Formats: sequence, structure tokens, C-alpha cells
Amino acid sequence: MRPYLATLSARFRLLLQYRAAAAAGFGCQLFWGLIRMMIFSAFLESGAPSPMPGQHVIAYIWLGQAFLLLLPFRTDRELEQMIRSGNISSELLRPVNLYWFWYSRGIANRVAPTLLRSIPMLVIASIAGWIFWPGASHALAFAAALVGAVLLGSALATLMTITMFWTISGQGIARLLGVSAYFLSGVVVPLPLFPDWLQPVLNALPFRGLGDVPFRLFTGHMPAADLYGALAHQLAWAAGLALAGQWLLSRATRRLVIQGG
Repeated sequence: MRPYLATLSARFRLLLQYRAAAAAGFGCQLFWGLIRMMIFSAFLESGAPSPMPGQHVIAYIWLGQAFLLLLPFRTDRELEQMIRSGNISSELLRPVNLYWFWYSRGIANRVAPTLLRSIPMLVIASIAGWIFWPGASHALAFAAALVGAVLLGSALATLMTITMFWTISGQGIARLLGVSAYFLSGVVVPLPLFPDWLQPVLNALPFRGLGDVPFRLFTGHMPAADLYGALAHQLAWAAGLALAGQWLLSRATRRLVIQGG
């Protein structure tokens, strides 16, 4: 366990140094959050029926902007370059389980950038009255679901990186999975606003655990008592993706040929 905690800590501290990039990203996310808030405010004021109260929708939008980087948008760039160059051979020599070593990096890749952007975003949204802070039960449920979202997002991102062993470029899987996660997690449109016939599909897929579940627990649209079922869904998908990732990685390393010297 110590090597995995050490790489998580080292990677986390490294990513916290990218404060200028975080500031630029924060400005972009704030801008798009304002645009999306205006769009949904117009929708709510039009009188169209909505399964969510207007205050919940606005809070949901800003939570999506605050925790946007929990989504698996891309592969681990450093590991991607190592696979392309052949330097991945040094990773194979580590006396650790390589999957969990990379998974630890994936957790740091999700948490550190999100932490830098989410805190100022939540402060501004709170001051502006765009979000309202829940009671203790919903806050604890939200925190637990957020941990589940980190574990699930890291499993998806690690699986994306492992597919690099079979592809020349990781752009295809990154675009496909990244767009799917962005749209089906509720960040673009809150999932309760989707048609009723689509809800069973959305509930079965893993992506709602990346955003919709913690956001609805925060706003109170989902009862805190529903946490157990939602958390079980997140962890089941995370465990399944982790098993798939380990199997693919073992298969890749058995067939791996590194050219050069």
C-alpha cells in the first residue's frame, strides 16, 4: 500500500503547482457557467414543465462547473508518451502491481486540478446565491458520493490509458469516452430533464455516478437515504472497470515488444 500512497501524494503535490493553468481554467469554467445558467434560466422562465425546481437546476449547473475535472476527459499524458516512446519498460520493472500504481496516479490527476478550481468556484457561487449549502445529512451523502465519483472516474481514465497499448493515438478513445462522460453525467443537461423513457438507460450506465448522483444529493433533489444504492452502483462499476483494466494490462504486457536499445 505504501508505494501507491507515495505516488498518489507525489503526483498530487506536483499537480498543485499548476496554479496559472488552474486560474485560466477557472475563468473559462466561470464564463461557460454563466452562459449555461442564462440558458436554463430562460428555459425555466418559459413555463415549460421541469422535474427539478429552478433553484436545484441552477445549483446543479454550478456544481457541474466546479467538479468538471473529475470526468475522464483524456488519458494520462505522461504514460501515453512512455508507451509511444518505449520508455514504458521502466514502468514494467517496478516491484508493484502496475495497474494500481497507475490507478493511484489517476486519482491524483482527478483530485488535484479539481481542488484548485472547485474551491473558488463554490465560493463565488455561494456569494452570488447560485448554490445553497445542504444540511449535515445531505452534505455527508454528497461527500461520500464524491469519493465514489473519484474512484469511478479514475477507473475509467486508467482503462483509457491502457488501451494505448493497442492504438497509435489515444485521441479516439479519449474523445469517445470523454464526450460520453461529459454528456451522460449530467454536466451538459441535468439528467432529470431527460425524457422518462431514457431514464432507465441513464441509471444503468456508470456516467451518472460521475456527476448526477453527488449533485442531486447536494441539492436535496435526491434523498440522503438513497445514498447507499447510488454508492453501491458507483463502486460496482468502479470494481468492474478495475478488473477489466487489470485483465487488459496483463494481456498487453504479455504481448508487448519494445524495439530499440
